[in-house]
Amino acid sequence: MIVRVMSEGQYRLDEGHHQKLDELDDLVVARVEAGDENGYTTAFSELLSYVRENGEPLGPDDLEGSDFMLPPADLSFEEAANEFTGEGLIPDAPA
Repeated sequence: MIVRVMSEGQYRLDEGHHQKLDELDDLVVARVEAGDENGYTTAFSELLSYVRENGEPLGPDDLEGSDFMLPPADLSFEEAANEFTGEGLIPDAPA
């Protein structure tokens, strides 16, 4: 699967990472919905770090479609309230 981090680039991750990405995404949603700005900052940083550490960066000339798109690392808490709602940005992994 391909995950795009806006303003940064794309990463290829094995489908086996889908569930963990969903869990991290759900944690970001929970922190935003709870109004926990510090918790949001930590959870969102963990989500992005997971993608960077487990994904293979794609080159700038690689024009593959993204399966999931994440906001840029500098997304403010106020902006996150519009992005991380409901099921979040990464849907549940298939069973």
